[in-house]
Amino acid sequence: MSFLSDIETIYEAPSVEAVWDLLVDRLGPHGFDRLMYGLTRYKTANSFGDPQDMLVLTNHPPAYTDHFIGEAMYFHAPMVAWSSENVGACGWHWVQENFETFTSAEKRVLEFNRSMGVVAGYTISFPHSSHRSRGAMALTARDGLQQHQVEEIWKAHGREIHALCNVAHLKLMSLPHTGSRRALTKRQREVLEWVGDGKTTQDIADIIGLTAATVEKHLRLARDALDVETTAQAVMKASLQNQIFTLEA
Repeated sequence: MSFLSDIETIYEAPSVEAVWDLLVDRLGPHGFDRLMYGLTRYKTANSFGDPQDMLVLTNHPPAYTDHFIGEAMYFHAPMVAWSSENVGACGWHWVQENFETFTSAEKRVLEFNRSMGVVAGYTISFPHSSHRSRGAMALTARDGLQQHQVEEIWKAHGREIHALCNVAHLKLMSLPHTGSRRALTKRQREVLEWVGDGKTTQDIADIIGLTAATVEKHLRLARDALDVETTAQAVMKASLQNQIFTLEA
């Protein structure tokens, strides 16, 4: 397929999975056979937010992700730190150029990466409109490729790869996702949407033909599913995750 066809496929994709499958399929032939995408809307000065609220997509094997993600090694990964403070694409030669400045925790991550064959590649950090939102993708080169060979690949195809990933990121940001939490039910989405429209519990009960107690039950279950304390927080989080006020939902 042509680059334009891929772009069309991405913006017409109905789900996160469809976008991800296309990226994996298209980037593999360029030599990037292991990918990892991360999106958070809850970044603070000292955290990327609750891992359960992040959208993380990867085709790395569990032997890698169980440690890198499951044990939060990413928090000390040098290229993750780079992506948190920069926008654009950066080859992993940056790691060697700055190795002496890294902390012992960062060096342990690099040693783990080497043991798993994660040694050459590129990282893309996407533009963001909020100081709490960050999205990035790590493209790991297949075993046997050295960084200087990756740079040649990027010289030949980097502009196309970068554009494809940026379009995919924009699409992923628009699609419903729940992180690792359970999705809201149709009724939970409905009552949260009415709250977002400024309706009271009794208003909602009258509109959808339920008792006020039943409406409050659905609101409570929505708060539990989203792991928030107030209904206002539930509306905000569900909206950020594109679970409400969307056709897909």
